[in-house]
Amino acid sequence: MTVLIAGAGIGGLTTALMLHARGIPCTIYEAAREVREVGVGINVLPHAIGELAGLGLLPALDAVGVRTRQLSYLTKQGQEVWSELRGMHAGHEVPQFSIHRGRLQKVIHDAVIERLGPDAIRTGRRLAGFVQDDGGVTAHFTDSVEGGAGATVRAEALICADGIHSAGRRVFYPHEGAPSWQGVVMWRGAAEWPVWGDGESMAIGGGLGGKIVLYPIAPATGETQLMNWVVNVRIKDPSVSTPPPDNWSRQAPLAQVLPHALRFSVPGMDIGGLVKATPAIFEYPMADRDPLPRWTFGRVTLLGDAAHPMYPVGSNGASQAILDARCLADALARAEHPRAALWAYEKERLPKTAEVVRTNRLGGPERVIDEVEKRAPAGFTDLDAVLSFEERKAIVGGYAAMAGFSKVRRAS
Repeated sequence: MTVLIAGAGIGGLTTALMLHARGIPCTIYEAAREVREVGVGINVLPHAIGELAGLGLLPALDAVGVRTRQLSYLTKQGQEVWSELRGMHAGHEVPQFSIHRGRLQKVIHDAVIERLGPDAIRTGRRLAGFVQDDGGVTAHFTDSVEGGAGATVRAEALICADGIHSAGRRVFYPHEGAPSWQGVVMWRGAAEWPVWGDGESMAIGGGLGGKIVLYPIAPATGETQLMNWVVNVRIKDPSVSTPPPDNWSRQAPLAQVLPHALRFSVPGMDIGGLVKATPAIFEYPMADRDPLPRWTFGRVTLLGDAAHPMYPVGSNGASQAILDARCLADALARAEHPRAALWAYEKERLPKTAEVVRTNRLGGPERVIDEVEKRAPAGFTDLDAVLSFEERKAIVGGYAAMAGFSKVRRAS
């Protein structure tokens, strides 16, 4: 069996490593000229880190990321609503990581090149279409860089891991239209900053309509550390406004972002100073897509953001793509026919990720902040009188159970 993968993002690269570990040859085709360290910070949850650890990547992750110690949920004013230990500090077998997305991608990319060889990733090749027959699938890739001759490749299966604007998804759902947007814009950046707190923890302040996220994404070097920040603000009515089609990762001016950032307060952090110190601020619409009725059509299936793009709450985007990769590789290793494998993968992963998409639209675990702010918009003196401990625990713990990363104590 041979497999084609469209897209060298976190999902596609992890799929390649998983397939290689099971003795299944594969090749990745990536539209960009080169796989670069782009993006800002993300968190990867223990159930996904467990899969990367199984691939032998934990030492490389430790070299570039931070093992997350604690997560605190705060109101916009900085009052604590919930705080909990994370990763191994909470009893998991493996850590949660706060890490630069590009550096995470590079760790996986370098492992692919080392284990599968330099020809395993073909860059400058964008998926243009495919045809299937009884014997396999033939995929067509255009030259996305030079405009020269493309490539036509044949294999037993094609995995479309080509992101929220997936070409493979468009083949199956040509009338789906633009991603779903609720009027929320995200501004993101990272800057070298004096180590905040213990240098290993994160804070989320404010609910779905207006939020700040703070966490370090690299080991401290002396007294400073690369600090990631995100500001989410609902600025438009989505019923009458749509995000510009080119508004995916464009730079934003400081003067536009700073007034929104100053709406928030986080104990011990000079938010205005951090934003001002950021070399480049990037703007993204907070978007997702409705869950699909199916991902798999014969020998072709979807994976990661191509299958289930979701709001970036609960630290689940990259994590769910990694879980997809493991499930798909296992299915291909077990099944007698690729079509049976892709169907089994979809049966396992589609319902779970659809539930995450739907729950993230409601705020995910961060809904605990929304509930407190709804009941006490000016702040509180007695948190339990606003929202009881058990109610708060049910929101946060229920999400962890649904998304598959409930705390599991290490064996003594």
